Amino acid sequence: MKIKLSLTLLMMSLSLLGLAQETQAPKFGKGLFNLVGKDSSWTMKVAARMQFLTVVDWDNQDGKYIDPQSEFTVRRARLKFDGFAYSPKLEYKLELGLSNDDISGASVYTGNAPRYILDAVVKWHFAKNLELWFGQTKLPGNRERVISSGNMQFVDRSLLNSRFNIDRDIGFQLRHHFNLTDSFIVKEIFALSQGEGRNITTGNLGGHQYTTRVELLPFGDFESDGDYSGGDLKREETPKLALGVSYDYNNNAVKNRSNQGSYMTNDIGFYETNINTLFIDAMFKYNGFSFMGEYANRDSKDPYAKNSDGSLTGSEVQVGNGLNLQAGYLFKTNWELAGRYTNIAYDKTITGRDVENQYTLGVSKYIVGHKLKVQSDISYLDFGSNDKLMYRLQFDIHF
Repeated sequence: MKIKLSLTLLMMSLSLLGLAQETQAPKFGKGLFNLVGKDSSWTMKVAARMQFLTVVDWDNQDGKYIDPQSEFTVRRARLKFDGFAYSPKLEYKLELGLSNDDISGASVYTGNAPRYILDAVVKWHFAKNLELWFGQTKLPGNRERVISSGNMQFVDRSLLNSRFNIDRDIGFQLRHHFNLTDSFIVKEIFALSQGEGRNITTGNLGGHQYTTRVELLPFGDFESDGDYSGGDLKREETPKLALGVSYDYNNNAVKNRSNQGSYMTNDIGFYETNINTLFIDAMFKYNGFSFMGEYANRDSKDPYAKNSDGSLTGSEVQVGNGLNLQAGYLFKTNWELAGRYTNIAYDKTITGRDVENQYTLGVSKYIVGHKLKVQSDISYLDFGSNDKLMYRLQFDIHF
């Protein structure tokens, strides 16, 4: 199955390259090529990107960090297709993941098939300042998750994101924005989704998921959508601030992290409970300096998974709080120095998990912005009963 699908993707890419032989290639980082229909009724930009990651861990044994363990991976390898169909008001995006990390998570709930599809979404601009999205894509959750993995300030996202994010799902989103003043912008998003995560083939096991988000930009838009990009690569000439609040309600959720995590199975199928997730975040940029902060909270109506007779199954909703603070400064040489602090405080009486703290110092060299860069960071991870050091080095290239 994997081989057949990979060959199909390869043949499709080669066919598109053949169609584009007479088309002038775009500037580096702007896609492999652009296709336009003869009657200009459709367009397609084709792009590819890769991330190569090296990780080294040292465990603390009797006050000494010894026994380093190393790992070399193709962290991400992706193909992206976007454009419009029939009318510029009807846009689309298709993103496919090809690396092991991208397609992992196959189970009976995804047809035991690799999860190649990341995004498959259509965006209809049906009225002024109004868009209707339908398909599979990122939910309007925490800012760090919505920021592309290719536009991050550090090698990877924070522990807050890995523990609390609501990632992708299939459904629809209604998006709107308006101006309070000439510079003060308000953006609103509402999403209704299946509530099981991406690439689910078994239908809706629990209830549905409802997500709403409001963003305030008191000083106007960031340069080149910089409110959803790590670091101040555009060196904002005036201070820019974005404040966001997201609330997610997953009705009768069957996973222990809303639409993420493990299924909570019991003697009659699945344990269902309502899960609420709250995100509060901020992004600030000015003249090379950037700051991003996020807070997350997850709670549940009844976090303990039970069998039909009321006995505990041993699973529970991962309820608790997370805080992530990070800041950086971009020098005029396009070197950036950044620091991050992350705290994860689960409810220990429910989850039995210790507080987690991570301290990270990162250095990045942006050769062609986020499209060609080298990033490195070192972290101290304190997980209560144990701690370790982690060093990472990553190379990004986006065509």
